[in-house]
Amino acid sequence: MRKSTSGGYDEGRLGEELDAVVAGARRRAFRDGDRQIDTAHLLHTLLESDPRARAAFAGGPPQVARLLGYLAQRAIGYGVQWSGSVEDSGARRRVRPRDLRGIQGAQGGGMSGWSPAAVAAMGAATARARARGALRAEGPDLLAALADDPECRAVEVLRRAGVDTELLVAALDGEMRQQSTT
Repeated sequence: MRKSTSGGYDEGRLGEELDAVVAGARRRAFRDGDRQIDTAHLLHTLLESDPRARAAFAGGPPQVARLLGYLAQRAIGYGVQWSGSVEDSGARRRVRPRDLRGIQGAQGGGMSGWSPAAVAAMGAATARARARGALRAEGPDLLAALADDPECRAVEVLRRAGVDTELLVAALDGEMRQQSTT
């Protein structure tokens, strides 16, 4: 077992880049005064740190800039309606406990300090990695998992920025399949 950058122990289910995304999302949630990491925190940190995630958008750099603009306004404008509420898209019920093993904060099938939708996204990202035969989830796995939950906050921001989330998931699935065969 290795110490993760997010302060907990990680059995290797997340790649180092996602360890950094989790740590950044945790800092962002704390700085914003939120009790839980939600999918918008994960999306914001992922877009800031992962060039492959940014490259996945059909609208290119202008669309990514628009997304980051919405996400940066979270505490002062867009996203204020989320303050003090728990994000629960219902996706958590579809997560298998094995998909959460090794993710910092996972305890007894739940994740303290995480919204249910963020738990579901992390579980779906590790399931996507496993489905393509990878040992660790990567940025594109998490981006696809976020975009594939139509009721989460990340998708609300993606849609507001003009992202076709179904097209994004399809493109990411194709990219990851192509990488697993090469």
